[in-house]
Amino acid sequence: MKTLTRIVAGAAVALSLTATAHADVDFSGKTIEWTIPFSETGGSAKWANFFAPLLSENLPGNPTVVVKFMPGAGSTKGANWFQEQQHTDGTVMFGSSGSTQFPYLLGDPRVRYEYSDWNPVMASGTGGVAYLNPEAAKKFNGTTNNMQGMTFIYGNQGATRLDLIPALAWKMLGLNVEHVMGIKGRGDGRKMFESGEATIDYQTSSSFLKGVQPLVDEGKAVPMMTWGALDVNGQIVRDPTFPDVPTFKEVCEATFSCSTTGPEFKAWKAFFIAGFPSQKISFLPAGTPQDVIDTYTKAFAAIRARSDFAEISAKHLGKYPMYVGDEAKSALNEAITVDASAKSFVTGWLQSEFGVSLN
Repeated sequence: MKTLTRIVAGAAVALSLTATAHADVDFSGKTIEWTIPFSETGGSAKWANFFAPLLSENLPGNPTVVVKFMPGAGSTKGANWFQEQQHTDGTVMFGSSGSTQFPYLLGDPRVRYEYSDWNPVMASGTGGVAYLNPEAAKKFNGTTNNMQGMTFIYGNQGATRLDLIPALAWKMLGLNVEHVMGIKGRGDGRKMFESGEATIDYQTSSSFLKGVQPLVDEGKAVPMMTWGALDVNGQIVRDPTFPDVPTFKEVCEATFSCSTTGPEFKAWKAFFIAGFPSQKISFLPAGTPQDVIDTYTKAFAAIRARSDFAEISAKHLGKYPMYVGDEAKSALNEAITVDASAKSFVTGWLQSEFGVSLN
């Protein structure tokens, strides 16, 4: 009984200390810099700009949350910079994306960051939509059987970035795509498409909703397919944000040159799972005190609990889940885990397709 009393008393003290620590975290008069390792025209920019004012409203002291951009090397420049940060006051944040996760997964030699050092506080999924110019779209009828022999141009951030998802998909569909390498973000790829320099493109959902849907409405772009979404059984189903657009899996099944049962599709799906259902993750740097981490977790949880959150999030980002706290940690683990066979296949394909050696 005495032991039980000590345990209960200890728990009460711990709760009291935690409450006090939370009360002491105050961002009044401070500016929080949220660094995004891409240009200001892409989906990650739209994601961070959507959450920044909501975060300001829900952090104690209502600090100013400024989104900063550090594009370069397909996001590894910004991630390497964040790895060196040791701020402990909660005023430095970082936003990772699939294009940051993939180089880490593939052992890109430019990677000098370690996800296990960082503190995830929020994660959210997204989707992706591939689209065509009107001329090419005339030959697309749910398959690419009538598009063999055509040549397409695509603005590519880098072979080991998230762009490997569309690149491998188009290869499997038998499309001849010329890749213009080294653009700083998917927003720059969209600009290439708008100017006629590119004839095929893809954007994450938030960028598509804001930047491409107007082109679709004007008849200047035609949706081709989405990458899809995962159901509770891990099967690819239609993206809830774009339920009328077929998935890559559907288009593959309808195309003579494509198979959804071989090693190509298995590798594609493994990297799709790593890159999209938990694509965008917000981090605090190594060394951040637990009370600051808890304060951010509470703020993001309050954002998610808003009665209008589902509506406003769907409008700006699409209909995808948001994870906080331990959920965000689990989402990160899923985002940086692929099996050895998928990694081996993609590594070999990158060597043969783009001359990229990661061995």
